[in-house]
Amino acid sequence: MNVLDPFEVAEIEVWPIWELQHKVSKDVESKIILNAAEYTVFQHVVKQSSFGAVLNEGDIAASKPVKLPPSMRGSIIPKELYDQRKHPDVRIARRATTIAALARVISERDVSKGLRRTLKVQAQRLERLATQRFNEISGNVPILKPGEDV
Repeated sequence: MNVLDPFEVAEIEVWPIWELQHKVSKDVESKIILNAAEYTVFQHVVKQSSFGAVLNEGDIAASKPVKLPPSMRGSIIPKELYDQRKHPDVRIARRATTIAALARVISERDVSKGLRRTLKVQAQRLERLATQRFNEISGNVPILKPGEDV
């Protein structure tokens, strides 16, 4: 399911928990550690989000936050592709395509609340990007905050 266009992801950040790398996937203690780390990262990302949300179809189970290991961050798109794909008109077109695909899936299936939330956040992101692009070209249109109406 395409909840996010991979070309919208310019960088990734990971918090490797090296001490778990040789554990089996059914190890209960490892699952507890990973769930707590996932919740901690989720809270960190939500706080950084200008929409107070992330594009995550599933709900993250609440857990006691943990101290994360040092993160590593890096670009995943080659420079020549990044320069082409960062153009606002390309991003608007790709985001609209992603939204259309999500809306189609929602109309055809019984889907989760999380997928509907993802559609809403994608639409908010499209609206902000389109407004910014319009302002660059022809003037000022107020950028609405999530929940505001015209």
